[in-house]
Amino acid sequence: MLHPDSVPPLAAEDHVCADCVMDFGRTTVGDVREIVAAVPGRARDLTEAHDDEAWRAPGPDGAWSAAEYLCHVRDVYAVFTIRLHRARTEDDPALEPMLNDLRARRFDYAHAALGPAIDQLGAHVVGFLAELDRVPEDAWARPVHRYPEEGRTVLWLARQAAHEGRHHLRDIAAALGA
Repeated sequence: MLHPDSVPPLAAEDHVCADCVMDFGRTTVGDVREIVAAVPGRARDLTEAHDDEAWRAPGPDGAWSAAEYLCHVRDVYAVFTIRLHRARTEDDPALEPMLNDLRARRFDYAHAALGPAIDQLGAHVVGFLAELDRVPEDAWARPVHRYPEEGRTVLWLARQAAHEGRHHLRDIAAALGA
């Protein structure tokens, strides 16, 4: 299958994000654990510091609201837990795209209850970290792919999950004016 235009391409194995200053090549598994473990607490702090109206305000130029980013990050950790499990237990699994905008629309992220979304994010992070701890040291180079031209490794999955949390917490803070 060719890569559809509606699905953004995956970041490279050696991606460096200029926005959130994350360098995949320098990010260790220990760094991943630290970054991911901090996501729910930071999200909860932002929730407590801003009123509901601020969380619902649409972003500039059609960007998601803070609530939509929060729900996306919650879903990232559920999806990446499953991806890690499949990468650990299957040979070169094909990973289904998240279809982020479809999820945001169909599951009405803009109107999600923030408290339960934060609680679910916390539970998904715990599950992700538990699955991360099950990856054997000799499995970080195991292949996965989303589309044929998008081959990645288990280590990339871990780094991308950390990047999603770090980057989107920045997006949430920006949407809230924090």
